Amino acid sequence: MPSVAYHLFRPEETRTSVIFASPHSGRDYPWSFLRRTVLDEHSIRTSEDAFVDRLYEAAPGLGAPLLLAGAPRAFIDLNRSADELDPALIDGVRGLTHNPRIASGLGVVPRVVAGGRAIYRGKLQLDEVQGRITQYWRPYHAMLQRLLDEAHGQFGEAILIDCHSMPHEAMDGIARSGARRPDVVLGDRFGASASSWVVDRIEAAFQGTGLVVARNAPFAGAYTTQHYGRPARNQHVVQIEVDRALYMNEQLIRPNGNFVNFQKTLTSVIGRIVDIGLRNQRLAAE
Repeated sequence: MPSVAYHLFRPEETRTSVIFASPHSGRDYPWSFLRRTVLDEHSIRTSEDAFVDRLYEAAPGLGAPLLLAGAPRAFIDLNRSADELDPALIDGVRGLTHNPRIASGLGVVPRVVAGGRAIYRGKLQLDEVQGRITQYWRPYHAMLQRLLDEAHGQFGEAILIDCHSMPHEAMDGIARSGARRPDVVLGDRFGASASSWVVDRIEAAFQGTGLVVARNAPFAGAYTTQHYGRPARNQHVVQIEVDRALYMNEQLIRPNGNFVNFQKTLTSVIGRIVDIGLRNQRLAAE
């Protein structure tokens, strides 16, 4: 079993209402899990948001907490609801589902990795799946909720940045249309999970570094944005997807030659996003 549910890095002093979280960058693949899969140690990582934890590691030094998954996505998906149980994978789960994520094998315990490749030969028992949810999913989300509550208590608002990466090929359709390929996709569930002024400022932070930004297509946000995004209550959630080709070799799952430069670029973006919370704190005091 993965050793911990999450890693939390707090700043010496929390100076902003912004929180960064990465639910898919966990890479603790214990042998007890690997020996049960039909995939090799490389293939099992293809659904992972590899190195996203490193891309955002500057956040605590800039005054914002950073929450990272401890368990890998192939083991349990922290960006799914705990009740997104796949009857094709889990023995004891009954009935048909109209949930497209479950139908495609991407429930809270995934059946497949990227490319639709099966993880297991047979089914899992329901009690094992519930054990994963209890040991990993619930602690991660309990801490996420605690961080949101703390931000509300200190600043009167919370801005959660849900940090992800996307395959380069995800933008092929846009590139074929003649438009410039987006480097970043911001997801706010078409305005349902964050107020427009928050998304506007995040978009400006990326554009200020020369990156091309799109909104909600093809990634509008999943469980985290849907469950926690409550802009009417001053709780905003924005999902950020960054093109993996900007910083890694997707085939080898290794940082590429541009990793350090892109990390520096993203650190400047993180600083500008952190400032959104700082500005609102000052405005509230005026």
